[in-house]
Amino acid sequence: MEVKISVPLIEEDIKKLKAGDRVLLSGYIYTARDAAHKRLVELLDRGESLPFNIDNEVIYYVGPTPEKPGQVVGSAGPTTSYRMDSYAPRLMDIGLKGMIGKGSRSKEVIESIIKNKAVYFGAIGGAAALISKTIKESKIIAYEDLGSEAIRKFKVVDFPAIVIIDSQGRNLYEEGQKEYLKSVK
Repeated sequence: MEVKISVPLIEEDIKKLKAGDRVLLSGYIYTARDAAHKRLVELLDRGESLPFNIDNEVIYYVGPTPEKPGQVVGSAGPTTSYRMDSYAPRLMDIGLKGMIGKGSRSKEVIESIIKNKAVYFGAIGGAAALISKTIKESKIIAYEDLGSEAIRKFKVVDFPAIVIIDSQGRNLYEEGQKEYLKSVK
């Protein structure tokens, strides 16, 4: 099933999503990779505010390449999500509702997704140029010194993603393997 969703996310939309659903996200999302996540958690440890309001937001794990003339952003493919696993539960506990990346997540992250009624989306690695066409605005909002890993605010229209782990903890990677194994018996 393909569903269109606006960001920031609302609980009713998150609850309806099932592992395997194809989603088109529109609205504003934020970018951050491991160095930025580390800094965000350090801010929280010091009792300081984050550089953006994280409530009901989505973070895309990406470090886009520089834009060429006439482009909003260069290639913007997902990075491997497990590098953010030590930080993600803390951010979900304070309101983060969605993450976009590639690859599997740790048991702790999955438990936090269930606890916080959040969702993990997968973006297609290798489709970075196509994904970048859905990004209509890009603005660095924090940590410019990190270069491509600075935190950006993207305006996206019909950003393609797949629900990998839904708010109930159903995991497309696990369910897909089970279905495959049934089919080859």
